[in-house]
Amino acid sequence: MMNWVIAIAVSVLLISGALFSLAAAIGINRFPDLYTRMHAASKAGTVGSGLLLLAVGLNSLELAVFARSFIGFCFVILTAPVSAHLLAKAAHEAGYRLSGITIKDELKVNRKLS
Repeated sequence: MMNWVIAIAVSVLLISGALFSLAAAIGINRFPDLYTRMHAASKAGTVGSGLLLLAVGLNSLELAVFARSFIGFCFVILTAPVSAHLLAKAAHEAGYRLSGITIKDELKVNRKLS
């Protein structure tokens, strides 16, 4: 009975992780500029890879493997959004323009104030 519960939990984690990763890949291909593409990759990609890591750890049925996958999940959750933010800020300072459909550039407003 417990094997079925674990199999269903792993299946749900795998499918949801794959769907988030697919959404990140579609966002990278479809969004108009660097900043929105980076947002799709960092947010949806982080959740997708984290769910896949948890599925692998849970499927192993070993505490050591699950602990490593959970630590990897925590590392990805903590570092990917921060690094994407810093890369986007550096790209903005380097002069990469936003797409034409962007309404407001808040970093440009903040740069004028300082």
